[in-house]
Amino acid sequence: MKTTPFTDVHIALGAKMHEFAGYNMPIEYTGILEEHLAVCQSVGVFDVSHMGEFWVKGPKALEFIQSITSNDASVLTVGKAQYTCFPNEKGGIVDDLIVYHYEEGKYLLVVNAANIEKDWNWCTGHNAVGAELENASDRIAQLAIQGPKAKAVLQRLTPVDLSSIPYYSFVTGEFAGCRQVIISNTGYTGAGGFELYFYPSDAMKIWNALFEAGKPEGIRPVGLGARDTLRLEMCYCLYGNDLDDTTSPIEAGLGWITKFVEGKDFTNRAELERQKKEGVSRKLVSFEINERGIPRQGYEITDAEGKRIGVVTSGTMSPVLKKGIGMGYVKPEFAKAGSAIYIQVRNKPLAATVVKGPFRK
Repeated sequence: MKTTPFTDVHIALGAKMHEFAGYNMPIEYTGILEEHLAVCQSVGVFDVSHMGEFWVKGPKALEFIQSITSNDASVLTVGKAQYTCFPNEKGGIVDDLIVYHYEEGKYLLVVNAANIEKDWNWCTGHNAVGAELENASDRIAQLAIQGPKAKAVLQRLTPVDLSSIPYYSFVTGEFAGCRQVIISNTGYTGAGGFELYFYPSDAMKIWNALFEAGKPEGIRPVGLGARDTLRLEMCYCLYGNDLDDTTSPIEAGLGWITKFVEGKDFTNRAELERQKKEGVSRKLVSFEINERGIPRQGYEITDAEGKRIGVVTSGTMSPVLKKGIGMGYVKPEFAKAGSAIYIQVRNKPLAATVVKGPFRK
């Protein structure tokens, strides 16, 4: 298995390790529930160095990004970031990602760890305009410092005024004595905080500085288990669960990152434009289970008569709500908030209600 610059630290801290996207990653340290609540209430640190990073450079950089992503990257000024996706030619999604406008003529694409090779092949195979592409995934490490007290901890370690960095914006500056650190006001927990991108050679210096600076707040390492429950409470999609090669951004409720602006001819635009105009045969919804039970990916969703109307794509026991929550695709007539649906848990139909996310406000 591949490792990150922090793998030995995770093991030394007693983390429960497991393979994820080919990497030996920490799933939990002291327990998913405890770690989840720590991020909601204070501050936690996630090792996300397994994520992929591609540089797109040169005079054709923006033209390339516009041709391969669904969102409108032309509105990105330097220092701004944008959530988007790579549509495929069949109406589905190759991957969802974040685009950073690093400097004039230079962008950073941050992609999912499980899709690095797939995404790289997709980008190089669809580079018709001759943009300069560089796969820097092995040369960039990343930590996500998340929670309501994250900013206070981070501010002790950088001269950059973190309060001046709006949501989905970033600054490249000094952090913990390390130069050229990307400090980004982003994250996939809904708890606030920042993500740091840096050279692997600076990894342990930054890790040790964070945990020393965060002692008053009770800073703690957090595994991928709590990262998943946190994103699900916020109804954030996870590729491989809620998004894949067969799910379109329109079906997934991602019309807001699918921009049909003039002059932007991206992959499969015509089909996605048709879906937005004529409608789709299924929609991604959020739901709460009304009785005891935990929904899991792949569980069948039915109507009151037991007829299949969809499938669960993500599910868990919400640490905050203390009830089963999930996301799944259903027929459009069941997608309205308040709709009654049933989740087949071990062949037993459990009553559930479609709700408007997020679950955690």
